[in-house]
Amino acid sequence: MILTAIVLGVIAIVSALLLYFVSKKFEVYEDPRIGAVSEVLPQANCGGCGYPGCSGFAAACVGASSLDGLFCPVGGAAVMGQVADILGMSAGAAEPMVAVVRCNGTCEARPKVNEYQGAKSCKIASVLYSGETGCSFGCLGLGDCALSCDFDALHMNPVTGLPEIDEEKCTSCGACVKACPKMIIELRKKGPKGRRVFVSCVNKDKGGVAMKACKSACIGCGKCQKTCPFEAITVENNVAYIDFNKCRLCRKCVAVCPTGAIHETNFPPRKPEVPAEPKAEAPAPQVPVTPPAQPSDAPVANA
Repeated sequence: MILTAIVLGVIAIVSALLLYFVSKKFEVYEDPRIGAVSEVLPQANCGGCGYPGCSGFAAACVGASSLDGLFCPVGGAAVMGQVADILGMSAGAAEPMVAVVRCNGTCEARPKVNEYQGAKSCKIASVLYSGETGCSFGCLGLGDCALSCDFDALHMNPVTGLPEIDEEKCTSCGACVKACPKMIIELRKKGPKGRRVFVSCVNKDKGGVAMKACKSACIGCGKCQKTCPFEAITVENNVAYIDFNKCRLCRKCVAVCPTGAIHETNFPPRKPEVPAEPKAEAPAPQVPVTPPAQPSDAPVANA
């Protein structure tokens, strides 16, 4: 018994020493600043920063020579300011982004032509067929984007059949963008006072075909492109796109769009156009009238 206890004790000591030396040999050093940065991050682990979770983003910040191009969409400028203080760097300025839905095909504008009875998943439905309407580019309406949002910022509207985004809750993490198989959700600049102008359509069919499938579709007519004074609009594959980096929110394109495919968000109501009063015609100038010559009563002498 005593010998057995001694042998077990020796084995335990040897194993402990062996584990100690192995752990030291293969020890991975971690910069303590990674933990400090990770603590100030929101721990949403949404992947909106482009890294696998908050710990991956913290490691990227610590390993970078500057914070340019690194931004936490959930924490925003306030959190990036704390990260900059920890690392002794300056935080790069980043304009707030928000998700927008680039589909205007409501149930009224885009009537159903069939009924889907499969699994309630956009990803599955997109593999099986083009959708319940004549537009093969639009929203499938099964809510994968809403399920992907961890911030309760996106819900499906039962009346329109389209997703609606609460911009106050949206963190621009990009989860809904990745979840949409039709790629109709896009991250755009939130804009001053939340004002944005964008084309709410991705239909690449020609004008007549697109209009037959959806009354609100972009028909690629190019009127918006010709009207834009800032060259912010391009028309490619029969659909217009507004570059939010060039757009100056003049809204001239909204007024000329024949189908209402261009949306303006958070702008004040437009003032009703007052018809111009007709100008009073200037009176015609008075032309003096010369009275006809009166016959003379004096006798005429014959030569």
